[in-house]
Amino acid sequence: MIKIKNIVAGLMLLILSQSILADADVDQASQVVKDFQAELISVMKQGDKLSFAQRSAQLRPVLIKTHNMVRMTRAVMGREWKGLSQEQKKQLITKLIDLSVASYAHHFSSFSGQSFTFKSSEKVRSQIYVKTFLVLPEDDDVSIDYLLKKKDDSWRIINILSKGVSDIALKRSEYSAILKKSGFDVLVAEISIKIKNFSKD
Repeated sequence: MIKIKNIVAGLMLLILSQSILADADVDQASQVVKDFQAELISVMKQGDKLSFAQRSAQLRPVLIKTHNMVRMTRAVMGREWKGLSQEQKKQLITKLIDLSVASYAHHFSSFSGQSFTFKSSEKVRSQIYVKTFLVLPEDDDVSIDYLLKKKDDSWRIINILSKGVSDIALKRSEYSAILKKSGFDVLVAEISIKIKNFSKD
C-alpha cells in the first residue's frame, strides 16, 4: 500500500512539474512576441524622425533575435531547399532577412494610435501558438498570430499568420514557382526588387 501511494505521489509530482514547465514555455514564447511587437510600436512612434535605413537598422537585430530565419527560409522553399547549394542557401537566408526587415520598416513607418493586444497563447506539442491583434483606431482590428518553436534555450517565431493567412505559405507558393520556372538567380533578383520597392520612403 505504501509503495502504491509513493508511485501515485511520484506521478502527481511529475505531472505538476510538466505543467509548470509548459506554463513557463508559454510565458517565454509570449514574451518573445510582445518584445518584437513593442519594437515595432517604438519604430512607428519615431516614424517622423527616422529614415527607412534607420528604421531598418533598429528592427534588424530584434528580428534576428526573435525569428528563426533559417527555419523559415527552409520552410518557404519546401522541397526545393534540398536542391540548393550551401552558398545559395546562405544567400537566400540573407535575402529573406533583408526582405522581412524592409517590409516591417516600410509598413510600420508612422504612428497614429496603433497598438498590439494579446489574445491568448497555447502549447501544441512542441510548438506554441500566440494570438494577437493589431488595433487600428480608424479601421477594423487585424489578427496577427505567431507560431513559435524552441531553438536551443530560446523560443523563436517560425511563422506568422495575418487574418488566418500563413506568410510562409504565401511565399512558398510564389518563390518555389519562380525557382522552378526561371532559376535561382531570377528568384534572388525578384526578392531584391521587392526590397528596393519597400525602401522608397
